[in-house]
Amino acid sequence: MEYILVVLIAYLMGTSSMSYYLAKLNHVDIRNKGSKNLGASNAMILMGWKAGILVGVHDALKVMIPVCIIRVFFPEIIYGPELAGVAGVFGHVFPFYLGFKGGKGLASFIGMALGLNLVIGLIALVLLAVVTVVTDYIVLGTVTLICSVPLMLYLMHHDLTAVGIVLISSVLIAWKHRENYVRIYNGTEIRFRKANKGEYREKK
Repeated sequence: MEYILVVLIAYLMGTSSMSYYLAKLNHVDIRNKGSKNLGASNAMILMGWKAGILVGVHDALKVMIPVCIIRVFFPEIIYGPELAGVAGVFGHVFPFYLGFKGGKGLASFIGMALGLNLVIGLIALVLLAVVTVVTDYIVLGTVTLICSVPLMLYLMHHDLTAVGIVLISSVLIAWKHRENYVRIYNGTEIRFRKANKGEYREKK
């Protein structure tokens, strides 16, 4: 029963969508514009960097908080933090009240990583930033991050089962970005620098 509660509560927290709320307030059709998903990167593309940061922080915290609570206050729930993290990511990607169509899970994954191991989470953030800036593609930074976190957990002697649970969310996020890989190949993927300058925002 405790595992069911952990997964259910973490999933419900994960379904909170700041990008959806902000888009409604700003009359932006975020689900049909830009990259067409309810994530921080699309919020930045369509509403500016301030909106992107707000959404990213929200999406990370909504997963990081339950992971930290379980890790610190309920250590007897084996694999509880990992299960909460993955459930939160799934909640972000598949929110029930939005037709199970949410974001792609990057910020939520970062929140899980920070909650599980602060050092690993910070290293992963640096890798994300460096690869994104160097390649000018957010998706390549994303792939680097979701691959590096399970690897670092393994290298730091985390339980293999725990690593396997985290890897589930890595696979989900990699799958959710499959269209981005095709766009990179076709030369039509949104560039980070142009998005940051607001070149993809609708003119008012």
